[in-house]
Amino acid sequence: MDGMNVVGDLFGSGRMFLPQVVKSARVMKQAVAYLMPFMEREKEEKGLAQTRSNGKIVMATVKGDVHDIGKNIVGVVLQCNNYEVVDLGVMVPVDKILDTAAKEKADIIGLSGLITPSLDEMCLVASEMERRGFDTPLLIGGATTSRVHTAVKIHPNYRRGQAIHVNDASRAVAVAGSLMSAQARHGYVERIGEEYARVAAAHARGEESKQRLSLADARANALRLAWDASTPPKRPAFFGPRLIEDFSLAELCDYIDWSPFFSTWELTGKFPAILDDEKYGPAARSLYVDAQSILQRIVTDCSLRLRAALGFWPANADGDDILLFSDEHGGASIAVLHTLRQQLTRREGRANVALADFIAPRASGIADYIGAFMVTAGLGAEELAARFKQANDDYSAIMVQALADRLAEALAERLHQRVRKEFWAYAPQENLGAADLIAEKYGGIRPAPGYPAQPDHSEKATLFTLLDPGGRTGIELTESFAMWPGASVCGLYFSHPQSHYFGVGKIERDQVEDYAARKGWSVPEAQKWLAPVLNYDPTNAARAAAE
Repeated sequence: MDGMNVVGDLFGSGRMFLPQVVKSARVMKQAVAYLMPFMEREKEEKGLAQTRSNGKIVMATVKGDVHDIGKNIVGVVLQCNNYEVVDLGVMVPVDKILDTAAKEKADIIGLSGLITPSLDEMCLVASEMERRGFDTPLLIGGATTSRVHTAVKIHPNYRRGQAIHVNDASRAVAVAGSLMSAQARHGYVERIGEEYARVAAAHARGEESKQRLSLADARANALRLAWDASTPPKRPAFFGPRLIEDFSLAELCDYIDWSPFFSTWELTGKFPAILDDEKYGPAARSLYVDAQSILQRIVTDCSLRLRAALGFWPANADGDDILLFSDEHGGASIAVLHTLRQQLTRREGRANVALADFIAPRASGIADYIGAFMVTAGLGAEELAARFKQANDDYSAIMVQALADRLAEALAERLHQRVRKEFWAYAPQENLGAADLIAEKYGGIRPAPGYPAQPDHSEKATLFTLLDPGGRTGIELTESFAMWPGASVCGLYFSHPQSHYFGVGKIERDQVEDYAARKGWSVPEAQKWLAPVLNYDPTNAARAAAE
């Protein structure tokens, strides 16, 4: 532990990086596992008391969410600094989190999540902590979380205590230390509260200053593409769903985008330049060597299994919706994809875009098409990571999860390439290298539900019904529409050469009401799923309507 204290100090001061810390933790855990029987016997013989930790922290990925790489990393780093960590895993309901925290007499509670519905679940946990009389500090982390969201949405639900956003593993130790210090805690919590009050006020002022259009005006400024019957959209090679099984792990290695892999380990920079970075270079090179070693083991042993499904359907836009048909004769639609439109006031000449704009309108009489896909590289990842954890090798366990994520994205990239050249063949002569693929220098896009161009995760349910009605891929959706296994990706294919990625941004109540009607939802249900992009507070709006 003396050695790990040095590691913690070096990490906190920026002289040691996350991969080195987690590798050091592996040595510590394996040493402790060997010594523990001797230490327990000695304590029993001498009547020694149990050694105190720096504090007990209950951590969980919230209900409906399956992503836990970041949480696992933070847990290892905290353990390195002599904190006792009770990790409840993924998809943990609020009652289990709080019942465990009460039973364990937790000093701190930590919540993690990746998908945007998890933000709402974190608000629920905070409000339930308030209702049950907790005053335990609440740490918030995960890719979609932020200091602003914590200050504006989560903390107001928890006035008895303090919600604190923690953006990386190195911050977690400092925050926990401040909260566990009898001398520093009161002043620290007071400063955080004052800071979050300023953040919330600034956020409110910023949102008020942004001019947004009514939905009607945004639609009047929709993207108008030139649909010409003389050059109709390219027809795909087949219609309906197909399971594609001729991918190998080996071929995907060339399609891996390594930059996000290094970001997972808090080494920020573009690959391959990061390998020669003055600050991160040595740690990045060592990490890359380790990653290649484990990747080759995965490829050789086939310890991760791949699944991919894709499909194509005749389609036309109907306002902001996309109608899918079973054949090119039209008739009744077999499915509807709902899209959202930008409402932020645009500069002259710039449209308020929705994904439906990239599909020929039904009124044009032009037959158009849309594709969809779902892939996973995560089948077997949990079992492989568990074997490493049982050997007290968190470093390799986290490495497996990070590589599975990268392989899933690589599979999505490779499948999209085959769509453009083979299955849809609208770019049969395309000849792009790995760097150009990562830079998206190809025609067409593959936006995913739950991301900026369509922030509604519930649209995944339609894709699952279309692509995998028999469940052959082994991919499942949680109640919050997270994909399981976590190393999975789904999305849509658009082929129009002017299709592009964009962010919907914040939307107004008129669009929420319209979207709810189109989806067959109540307005409160729509507000629940669209909470991260609402440009108003539903609680305040309901209160004002009642007055």
